[in-house]
Amino acid sequence: MKKLLRYLCVSLLVCVGVACSKSGIDTIPDPDVPPVDPLPDTLRVLKTGLQFPWEILWGKDNQLWITERNGKISRISPADGSTSFSQNFINVFAQGEGGMLGMVQHPDFVNNGLLYVYYNYLNNGQYRARVERYKFLNDALVEPLVLLDNIPASNIHNGSRLLITADNKLLITTGDAANTALPQLPSSLAGKVLRINLDGTIPADNPIAGNPMWSMGHRNPQGMVMVNNILYTSEHGPNIEDEINIIEKGSNYGWPNVNGPCDGAELSFCAANNIVQPIWSSGGSTLAYCGLDFYHADKLSIWKNSLLLVTLKDQSLRQLKLSDDRKSVLSSTTFFKNQFGRLRDLCVSPQGRVYIITSNGGNNDVIVEVGKLP
Repeated sequence: MKKLLRYLCVSLLVCVGVACSKSGIDTIPDPDVPPVDPLPDTLRVLKTGLQFPWEILWGKDNQLWITERNGKISRISPADGSTSFSQNFINVFAQGEGGMLGMVQHPDFVNNGLLYVYYNYLNNGQYRARVERYKFLNDALVEPLVLLDNIPASNIHNGSRLLITADNKLLITTGDAANTALPQLPSSLAGKVLRINLDGTIPADNPIAGNPMWSMGHRNPQGMVMVNNILYTSEHGPNIEDEINIIEKGSNYGWPNVNGPCDGAELSFCAANNIVQPIWSSGGSTLAYCGLDFYHADKLSIWKNSLLLVTLKDQSLRQLKLSDDRKSVLSSTTFFKNQFGRLRDLCVSPQGRVYIITSNGGNNDVIVEVGKLP
């Protein structure tokens, strides 16, 4: 591993040039035609000068899209790190770990320009969160539509990852908003995985009629990915037992009564409430599990059929090798330990490149591109 890290340090290239240009939605290329992959196979810092980015996704337009907690959404070229679009939102209130957080694009984004965001705001002095839809048109995000509102929020534990399923349902992770009484209350939006239609209505097949709750008993899930209809989340533990969970309809994941796998005094609560246990946990420490994605490309073959997880406290990327049925973790391997500081999120391009955002503050945050591993 030391040899690997020495190689990566030597191969680090820094790209700081920014060339801005403007283009509307009509200029976005067809996502069914992957772009040419002309970049060198290496590890490089693609973009510098960011301030607490939260979300990074590979857009349907083959560009990188990011949020920053101060209320900004930007589109960035994966070729040279230039910013072709950026917009600030004055209705976002950044406080503690809150602000502009999760984001996802509509599957048909290149044609309809629809984009969904999760952000915090003040409502008569109370800190809250909402899910809102925008339309990217004429180089601006316009036509806001609130889909889900009045989600409990706090300086910490806001969850906020978004995902659109193959059947066009919007999944939303929420944290306990620093109130441990809420995750076990089906009536509260906090400490849940929520499921709504793309117009904000409640699906008829949700576990409770008229309720957006899909699963409950979550502390602070900040990573979410779906692979072959298996939904995975990564979740922060309090001081031990960060978790990787497979989310099942209507299930309870135990928080605050259970942390990590059921054991000791937790066993009776687990039995009485049919608690679903994690498929992987950090054990006797907390690494601050954060962004989560799945890797199945050939470019970085050692990562194939693995969950890729970034961590804040541990400042590393973890490869979680999955079993053939993808329902258990066979092994964990650590990469980039302490090399870039705290890591918040990541995404994977169609060519198999991995893009990571840091969470260090001081306008020192970066996008790191992983193009090759030895």
